[in-house]
Amino acid sequence: MLDVRRLHLLRELDRRGTIAAVADALTFTASAVSQQLSALEREAGVPLLERSGRRVVLTPAGRTLVQHADAVLERLELAVAELAGAREGIGGPLRVGTFPSGGHTILPAALAELARRHPALEPMVQEIDSARVSDGLRAGDLDAALVHDYDFVPASPDTTVDEVSLLEEPMYLATGADPGTAPPPGTDTSSEGAGRSGTLAELLGPYADAPWITARDGTTGHATVVRACQAAGFQPRIRHQVNDFRTVLSLAAIGQGVGFVPEIATTPTPVGAVLTRLPVFRRSKVAFRTGGGEHPAVAAFVDAARVAVDGRPGGDE
Repeated sequence: MLDVRRLHLLRELDRRGTIAAVADALTFTASAVSQQLSALEREAGVPLLERSGRRVVLTPAGRTLVQHADAVLERLELAVAELAGAREGIGGPLRVGTFPSGGHTILPAALAELARRHPALEPMVQEIDSARVSDGLRAGDLDAALVHDYDFVPASPDTTVDEVSLLEEPMYLATGADPGTAPPPGTDTSSEGAGRSGTLAELLGPYADAPWITARDGTTGHATVVRACQAAGFQPRIRHQVNDFRTVLSLAAIGQGVGFVPEIATTPTPVGAVLTRLPVFRRSKVAFRTGGGEHPAVAAFVDAARVAVDGRPGGDE
């Protein structure tokens, strides 16, 4: 019979690409991972892995087994959820991931609602970029997470993760009063002007030579700014890299550069910062392991996050 823990390792190898990456993510040694995968091959009776240079790749039989592993692990997740539902009340630890702006907008209200409804639940929060959430969920480091994707950086399909939508919001260009970053002469900077229409080239083009503020390399926020500027016809000259949108606004306000900010993070807007609505959107969601949405604690967090979004300033009533 195939060992479920070894199936999990095979699936992680398929996702992460190297035995070293699997070992690092799951706190094993590389030799231990190799030994377990060799044992799985013996159980399967056919080769599952083959060497390709310094890398190990899955054989066709290995890829087929990964598909079955997805189904098996999803059923186990459903079983865990059903057993948890049979217990009295909702309690114990709940490991929650969040992106930075979700951490200071959606999450506090969600946790307050969660504490009100389920005081025995113990949420444990860690900040994590949305691009790394799938790995954290599969590794068991997270039970649920606030995630987002952008028009220019859509989420990659992942059969191991389910998502529930929370919010779609426009992105804004944050500029300042400094001559190098101020809006072009004649621009309407009133609240009505912030909603004006225009193509990316028309809205971003005047800032082709300005210094830019983005999130750190390797994040979805960084990729969004770079790809949007490229779509507008130029490569941004990046001066600052910060992941907190409040810092982006503050730097823009004093003329240190221009950057993107989602609507949820525009309040309060510091004096000197000017916001221009862009035809670019960000979508925020709650992610969890496939099959895990039925777990009472995860479902409770999803409900609390929805209450937090609906009750935010400017949110749905």
